[in-house]
Amino acid sequence: MTKFKKAILIGAIVLGVGVSSSTVLAASAYKNPVEALAGITGKTVEGVLTEHYETGKSLGAMADEVGKLDEFQKELLEMKKDALAQRVESGDLTQQQADRMITSVEENQAYCYGDGYGRGRGMMGSGYGGGMFGRGQGGCGGFGYNQAR
Repeated sequence: MTKFKKAILIGAIVLGVGVSSSTVLAASAYKNPVEALAGITGKTVEGVLTEHYETGKSLGAMADEVGKLDEFQKELLEMKKDALAQRVESGDLTQQQADRMITSVEENQAYCYGDGYGRGRGMMGSGYGGGMFGRGQGGCGGFGYNQAR
């Protein structure tokens, strides 16, 4: 292989690593909502879980209490975008489907006040909450099991 071809190959590899690294940097730093809330509020994961189980508060309510609801919602949105990007990459979703879901999440977050209830689609149609027939506790800014389809 000539020096020129080696240089081109090395340049392409470096460029590919650089592009994938910048993509990783744009991705969420957290694996799940509990980790995100812990990181945003400075609490431990165990502390967040203990408070959640002992008080029954939603993660959104816990974030809202310390003035971090907007930041928490943004992080949840990033995690959802990451998950949807993986599903598009694997062929489980089209980009158009993922874009619709992201738009839905963004719209639902506008109605989230941290109380655990949010506007969402139920199994059989539109309504408030994520339960069957549009009734029940919603996913507060996210897409529930029924909306992800």
